[in-house]
Amino acid sequence: MIKDLGFGECIQLLCNNYIGHLAYIAGESPFVIPITYYYDQSHNSIISYSQEGHKIDAMRKNRSVSMEVDEIESVNRWKSVLAHGKFEELSSINAKHLLHEFSNGVKEIINRKQTKKLQFISEFSSKLGAERTSPIVYRIQLLEITGKQRSGS
Repeated sequence: MIKDLGFGECIQLLCNNYIGHLAYIAGESPFVIPITYYYDQSHNSIISYSQEGHKIDAMRKNRSVSMEVDEIESVNRWKSVLAHGKFEELSSINAKHLLHEFSNGVKEIINRKQTKKLQFISEFSSKLGAERTSPIVYRIQLLEITGKQRSGS
């Protein structure tokens, strides 16, 4: 049976994960891509980063985006959250502070969920430090959050 998730359950799903699917519009076409993110509960926003490119160019032109996060155990047992919001590019001290918060938050979730995959944490940290140019840190200010779950046949 499929049912709606309550707001608290939606927030819990966002807090407990770090990989989601970002949807944005470029020109006349929709795009959906996986991203690493951190949910900032105090500001009800998604924090992430990227290098210059297609995604950042598109979100600068059309700030309306969506984010989907899911936990799938099987065809009959899953949860999914869809959040709509506005892209905001961050700069200087705010960007550095939030990139640090993002990094620590993602590491904490990885530690909690995947204790056997500690190598991924060092790979993630070195990736953040190895970028040749400064990453573009951005926030998605969430405006609407809905969720569904299926728990059984």
